[in-house]
Parts: sequence; C-alpha cells; structure tokens
Amino acid sequence: MHYRLEMRSQTAERLDLEHRLSTAIALQQFELYYQAQVDCHSDRIGSLEALLRWNDPKSGLLAPARFLGVLESTGMILAVGEWVLERAVTDCERWWRMGLAPLRVAVNVSALQLRQRNFVSKVLRLLERLGPCEGFGLDLEITETALLQDLEGTGAMLEALRAAGVRIALDDFGTGYSSLGLLSKLPLDLLKIDRAFVAGIPHDPSSVAIVENTLRLASVFRLITVAEGVETAEQLRALRSMRCDQWQGYLYGPPAPALEIEPRLQRS
Repeated sequence: MHYRLEMRSQTAERLDLEHRLSTAIALQQFELYYQAQVDCHSDRIGSLEALLRWNDPKSGLLAPARFLGVLESTGMILAVGEWVLERAVTDCERWWRMGLAPLRVAVNVSALQLRQRNFVSKVLRLLERLGPCEGFGLDLEITETALLQDLEGTGAMLEALRAAGVRIALDDFGTGYSSLGLLSKLPLDLLKIDRAFVAGIPHDPSSVAIVENTLRLASVFRLITVAEGVETAEQLRALRSMRCDQWQGYLYGPPAPALEIEPRLQRS
C-alpha cells in the first residue's frame, strides 16, 4: 500500500512539473546565464557557455538538473532548445552593438534537436543574423550519447554547420565508452574535459594521468581543449603546466545573466 501511494505521489509530481514547464514555455520563464571560458595563458575571455535557467514561480531559479529530463522525455526540449539558440544570437547582436570584443557563445544541443531534419537550416538562419557581427559566432556542445545515436547522419550535419562557421565541441569527454573512436570519425573542433577529472588535479595521480593523456590526445587531433569545473588556483596552475587551452569554473566566477556578465566582458 505504501509503495502504491509513493508511486502515485511521484506520478502526480511529474505531471505537475510537466504542466509547469509547458506554462514556462508559453510565458517565457526561461533565462540564459553565461559562464566564461578563459584562455589559460592570456586570461582573456574567448567564449561563453550559455546555461539554461528556469525562473519557476513555485520554486525559484532552477538549474537544468531539476527539469531537463522532463523536457527531453516530453519533447519540449525542441521548443526550449530553439529559444536558447535564438536568445544566444540576440545577446551576441547586443554585445556587438555595444562595441565589445568579439567572442563566441557555446550552446548545448540535445539528441532530439540533432534528429530534426530542419535543424541545420534553423541554425543557418540564425547565423545570417550574425553576419554583420564580425568575430562573433556559435559553438555547439554535444555529448557523446547524442552523437552515437546516428553517427553517420550526425557527422554529415555537423560538417554542414562547420562549413558555415560553427565550431563543434564534444562535451563531458571521458565519461562515455567510445570517445576515442569519435575523435577520429566526427568533425570536431573542441574537446571539453569533464569536471569529474579536473576536480582531482593536482593531488590525485589518476586524475592527473587522465587529464594529461586527454590533452595529448587532443593535440594529435588538433582540438582546442577546455577544462570544466576549475575551482582552485592549484588546478589552474596544473592545467597551464599541462598546456590546456581554456578553462571555465567558479575560480573565475559563477554563471551570471547577460547583464551581469557584460562588465566582465568589458574588462576582459
């Protein structure tokens, strides 16, 4: 009896969350926060990662871990993902008009988005808006799981986007099972080292070995490397000594709304 009541409660909570997310799309309750990706050697911001946040009237500001699974399972991620891309381009246009230094914005893309036949055409239409904004551009961050669902079709799609100036980043590298094969088969530009490995450096020998070998591997494929989750000066010094290209994390600052990140971009 207790089990059935618990199941009913979970089902009711899930349905409530689905309804609130549907309302969030209609009322535009989402917001983009940005986290800087900093050059390891010049300390300049070269790009920003766009991170989705939900201003939920019931629970306050929520990170994707609280609701992303429901967006994906219901298909609502398609509408939200399109909004994220459009908003990122709109922010780039504003920063260009402000006279800020050129930068790129990285947007996470789901497997469902990649399976859309018109995904490439949608991105290309958005890129047309960035045409006058010299030096500004889009990066797409894609997980290994999303790529493996249709390796051949995804590869052709990514080639078309790269030809238009989009850079492709493999996100959460090292957390899957076929990453080495992907590096040789897919058109990639950036490799993001998962925070789980960065957290252990410089004191955990296993983490140090994994990060060092990943960086060497990336150099073979001529990929730009980005270390995620950098929180201490020790970690940053270690990454610099290993010749990592870029880093992001709370050592520089937490993700912030566009209006709050702009003063940092002006200083950078």
